Amino acid sequence: MSAVPSVTHDAEAGSAHPPSLPARELAQQASQISRKVTAEVARVVVGAEDVTRQLLIALMAGGHVLLEGVPGVAKTTLSKVFARLLGCQFNRVQFTPDLLPSDVTGTSIYDRNKNDFVLRHGPIFTQILLADEINRAPAKTQAALLEAMQEYQVTVDGQTIPLPRPFLVMATQNPVEQEGVYRLPEAQLDRFLLRVEMGYPGFDHEVNLLKLHSKPTVDVQPLFDPDLILSLQSKLPHVYGNETLYPYIVQLAEESRKHPDVALGASPRAALNLLRCARARAVLEGRHYFTHEDVQAVAYGVLGHRLILRPEAEIEGTAVADVVRDVMAAVPVLERE
Repeated sequence: MSAVPSVTHDAEAGSAHPPSLPARELAQQASQISRKVTAEVARVVVGAEDVTRQLLIALMAGGHVLLEGVPGVAKTTLSKVFARLLGCQFNRVQFTPDLLPSDVTGTSIYDRNKNDFVLRHGPIFTQILLADEINRAPAKTQAALLEAMQEYQVTVDGQTIPLPRPFLVMATQNPVEQEGVYRLPEAQLDRFLLRVEMGYPGFDHEVNLLKLHSKPTVDVQPLFDPDLILSLQSKLPHVYGNETLYPYIVQLAEESRKHPDVALGASPRAALNLLRCARARAVLEGRHYFTHEDVQAVAYGVLGHRLILRPEAEIEGTAVADVVRDVMAAVPVLERE
C-alpha cells in the first residue's frame, strides 16, 4: 500500500487570504471547548478521547453520528454523557424488531374533549435523539428518521412539523455479523455525517475502568446550550481553505466511484460532508484554516459507511478501510498556486 500524500499546516497557513474574525473566534472557542468536553467525558468513559473528538466534529459540522461496536463497549453510556454535556432536550429510543414508525414520529389520536384528532408527538421531537441499536429494527422503522435527518422536519398524517434546532441523531449499532440485526439501507447510511467505530479498550484503560466504577457515579454538568451550538455551527463556513482543496475533495469522491472493488461510491453529499468535517476538525485544533491533512483525517469516518463494496470483494476479504486508503493514495495533493 503506497503512503498517503500529505502537506504541512505551514504550507496552508501561508495563504494570502486574510482570516475572517468569525473564523478566528471560532477556532479559539472551539479548541477550549474541545479540551473541556474531552476531560468531562473521561470522568465517566475511559479511553474514549478519539471517539469524543469525532462526536465534537459532528456537532460542529451539524451532522449525525453512527456509533458502531460490539455490545458492552459503552456506546450508549458515551452517547448519554455527550448529550448531557450539550445542555439540550434529549430523548432515547430503544430500537427493537417490533418498533413501529409511529413509535418514533408520533401519531394522531382522537381527543373526546376537542371532538377532533390531535397529534401526539413521538420521541423524535427533541434536540438530541439517541437511537439505540438502530439496526435491530427493520428498514420500515429506520425510514422514519430519513426526513428528520435530512430536512429537520417530520410529516405525520399529512402534517409537516419542523424539529427544534439544533437537531442531532446519535445512533448506535452492533456489527452486521451479529444475530438479530438488519443492514441499514444505503439512503439511511448516507444521512449520517460520520460513522465512528468503538472497539475494546486497551488493558490499562480497562483496569482504569474498573477503578472508576469502584467510586460513586460522577454527574457531568452541561458545557453547551442550544444558542451556543447554533452560534458555533453558523461560523463554520468562515473557516478558510485554499482553492486547491475543493478539487481535491471532489477527486477523492470521484476516485471512490472508479475503484474496482466498489459497487457504490461517494455521493456529492459525501464530498460536502468531507468539507464540513475538515473545517470542524481544524477549528477544534485551534486553527482558522483547514488543510489536506484535515480532509485525510476525516476521510474514513465520512466515506467508510458510504462505500458499498462489490460482493466478490467482500468474499475476498477486502476491507473498506483499505479502499479508503487506496483512494487517498491515488489522488495527488494539489500544490497551492
